[in-house]
Amino acid sequence: MSDKTYETILYDVEDGILTITLNRPEKMNAFTGQMMFDVIDAFDRADADDDVRAIIITGAEKAFCAGADLSAGAKTFDYEARDDRPDKQGTAVKDGGIDWSDPSVRDGGGRMTLRIFESIKPVIGAINGAAVGVGVTMQLPMDIRIASTKARFGFVFARRGIVPEACSSYFLPRIVGISKALEWCYSGRVFDAQEALDGGLVRSLHEPEDLLPAARAIAREIADNTAAVSISLTRQMMWRMLGADHPMEAHKVDSKAIFSRGRTDDAREGVMSFLEKRQPDYPCKPSKDMPEFYPWWEERKYS
Repeated sequence: MSDKTYETILYDVEDGILTITLNRPEKMNAFTGQMMFDVIDAFDRADADDDVRAIIITGAEKAFCAGADLSAGAKTFDYEARDDRPDKQGTAVKDGGIDWSDPSVRDGGGRMTLRIFESIKPVIGAINGAAVGVGVTMQLPMDIRIASTKARFGFVFARRGIVPEACSSYFLPRIVGISKALEWCYSGRVFDAQEALDGGLVRSLHEPEDLLPAARAIAREIADNTAAVSISLTRQMMWRMLGADHPMEAHKVDSKAIFSRGRTDDAREGVMSFLEKRQPDYPCKPSKDMPEFYPWWEERKYS
């Protein structure tokens, strides 16, 4: 359960599984700046909570997320023309030029997807309905995506006069390949769950009533059988090696991880529980037992 409430999401932990529900059903869970802040805070909490072993993200009622909230009308994407952005820092337009490092330039969907990318807990997307615009791009840094047969997807940006956001130019081609990524983004059309499955965007399709049980079964397999620190390291190793220019970079990280993990009680428990044919009880916790070389990547900041 949660002892904190949010404006735009629900946060519920049960038996080691956190379910984050996008919760603006009257607006088809459309994305706002407040939702960005709420999701980022939820991931901060989850990373600090050793009782959370896996995260499921889904939407309330019929939609997953219908994209950006368009209630601002024609100025929806004109950040300079809006005074309702919760993090607006003055103006990026100064002396006739644009200060590209100003925080108000930053894409809110990208800030959220970067936080999901940084997660040390595995993330499962349970896509229950309409998922267009940021509603689909926010899924891309999730590790496993499953969908309802009623889900719909659309990279609709060119049809709104803008471009793909939320770091999707990095994630989407890596997930579905450059040709499929460009086809979907060029057309901007909305497509069904079967096409998302065929294109590699989602892992599997489920009847609506079976979607969350299927997501929980995946999360349960992780929570019940694996070492939490090993999962945290594995997640970051896999994602960050997508940009490596040589397998030697993976070898360096693999070697450090194996060496450090091999000295822990987790490794001893993993072997002995297997030999003794019993359920493992891993003692190490991500909040305090990550190896000394973590995080191994160079710090990156927006500028």
